[in-house]
Amino acid sequence: MEELNSQQLQQLQQQLLQLKTELEEQLNSNQDATNIVELDQSAIGRVTRMDAIQQQSMAVSTRNKVRQRLQSINLALSRYKKEDYGYCKQCDETIAFVRLLAQPESSLCLSCQAKT
Repeated sequence: MEELNSQQLQQLQQQLLQLKTELEEQLNSNQDATNIVELDQSAIGRVTRMDAIQQQSMAVSTRNKVRQRLQSINLALSRYKKEDYGYCKQCDETIAFVRLLAQPESSLCLSCQAKT
């Protein structure tokens, strides 16, 4: 597999930084949606409360996924600083540029990813 050139690495770093900013903003903006739904039947009916609980549950799940992706992006940025970015954690081969464009936080090449 062909090594990533400096222009490709710079493009991927910018993409990682942009994604990091977007995910951090998303975590900050939807924080209220994960608050516990209060039991106040005078304010909302039973069905509406069930909907609110379901929406709260979905928001918690979404926040967890965002946190996990943000953690992966921070790890990728750390690998970038150590000049270890773009190499598969398992086989140490270069990860394809098109894969990194699609998912810049990838730490495995497609072959190793398929094995997991």
